[in-house]
Amino acid sequence: MPPEPTKPSSNVRSVRDTGATVLTLGGVAAAFGVASCCGLPFLLATIGVSSAWLVGIATLAAPHRPLLLALGAVCLVAGGVLLWRRRPAAACAGGAVCSKPAVRGMTLAALVAGFALLTIGYLYA
Repeated sequence: MPPEPTKPSSNVRSVRDTGATVLTLGGVAAAFGVASCCGLPFLLATIGVSSAWLVGIATLAAPHRPLLLALGAVCLVAGGVLLWRRRPAAACAGGAVCSKPAVRGMTLAALVAGFALLTIGYLYA
């Protein structure tokens, strides 16, 4: 009796979902570091929120700003590509691992926020 074939597509899909989320979180963290020195305090002060707590983050991130900008852009683009290439949950076969729509929506919102932070950090430096 031949062995039952494995389902590599479910493992690949699970890795793509996790990879998209991890890359997006890394990109948002890098973008936050880039924007913490210049654009983010200005934006927070405009809406009336104190930004004095950003001084410590800005002091640590300022010398590494170009590296953080490049790293944030690469992580956000890679996370967006992985999220875009993921097949919809309706196409999941029986027994396959599929992410919940809430995770996909939160990852998409984090991608948008990350790109906004990168833009603010780049423009206001």
